[in-house]
Amino acid sequence: MTLLTLLASPIAGAQAPTAAQLDSIRQRLEDAEAALALLREQLATESGTALRTRSRVALEFSGRALVNAFSNSHRTNNVDVPLFARPDSGTGPQGGMAMSIRQTRLGVALSVQEVAGGTFTGDLDVDFFGGQLPSAGGRTFPLLRLRTARGTLSWRHAEFMVGQDQPLVASLDPVSLASVGTPGFTAAGNLWLWLPQVRATVQTSGRVRVGLQAAVLAPTSGEPNATFDTQFDAAERTSMPYLEGQVRAQWGEQEGTGTVAIGVHAGRVADAADVERDSRAVTLTLHVPVGRVELRAEAFDGQALRGLGGGGIGQGLGVGGVPVRTRGGWGQLNLRATPRVLVGVGAGMDDPEDADLPPSGRTRNRTSEAHLHWRPAGPLVLGFEWRRTVTDQLSSSVTNQHLNLAFGFEF
Repeated sequence: MTLLTLLASPIAGAQAPTAAQLDSIRQRLEDAEAALALLREQLATESGTALRTRSRVALEFSGRALVNAFSNSHRTNNVDVPLFARPDSGTGPQGGMAMSIRQTRLGVALSVQEVAGGTFTGDLDVDFFGGQLPSAGGRTFPLLRLRTARGTLSWRHAEFMVGQDQPLVASLDPVSLASVGTPGFTAAGNLWLWLPQVRATVQTSGRVRVGLQAAVLAPTSGEPNATFDTQFDAAERTSMPYLEGQVRAQWGEQEGTGTVAIGVHAGRVADAADVERDSRAVTLTLHVPVGRVELRAEAFDGQALRGLGGGGIGQGLGVGGVPVRTRGGWGQLNLRATPRVLVGVGAGMDDPEDADLPPSGRTRNRTSEAHLHWRPAGPLVLGFEWRRTVTDQLSSSVTNQHLNLAFGFEF
């Protein structure tokens, strides 16, 4: 009753508390004690069930199980995440509908304080978009695939990362529940391919933070490898890594962080005669959140960019082994209509130089999309996306309409 007496003393100084006032104070105390007891119980449960590594570091496990129902009006390079449209085969149009769960993702992350005077964070992200077993099950038996794996040491004004991640100069992706296995606008302005790399960053402090970044990346020409035994591809045969640099300005914190960045990419790719050709690019990245509205955009101009995730509409070297010159970009505008509803639209384009391409080459690829994401309750997530892709060749143009319904839960 001592605490009750102290709470009631200001009232007693003016007038004697009524029975109703005392009952109200008592009820508030009981509610506060119940809330504290519940909080203690939750903390005890989390402490007892926390997933820990062999080194006794707490590990965070997250993921999203995602089922996609989809349809295409035309023939494409890949039916569940189409990047470009293809001319009809001799049997006529090849549209249809299907379902897939292979864009499900799983991730783990950890953080350790006071490592070499900074903070160490590590994370690993996988999905089931690594292909499918050659069986009657086909797409319903997807294969596990490593997306990113990063170990990062961070200090107040510097950062050092080793692992596999997107290219330094193209690290932004559009929001999508339909294009998870391959990010949206791939082959239509988005360079994205996850590559092993070493990356260093230094930056200033303040409201606007200016940073300089440099990265050494594994070279890749984008050529497919055999099922088991791998060989050096056309970029690896040059024995030269990809080199990238970027200057950026950032403001805001966490989800409200805005970014403007200009980057450069340089590398080499060997042609069929083992003549080394330059792979290079200049890039621009914009991420501007303003209240409930968010702008995401990237643009590039360069050549021989197939190895960075389908630049040049998946065409790296062209006629006579010349690097395919190309330019492109994408942009997406998102609106957080309510805390649980996100709507947005976007468009992207990749436009290689026609003179660098063979007669059957893809000369331009344009994609536009609209999406709606809804988190109705708890871990549930639902999404709808419409996507229109127009792929041009020297003598034809093909259009595909893609519809995608996503159903899932997050943890």
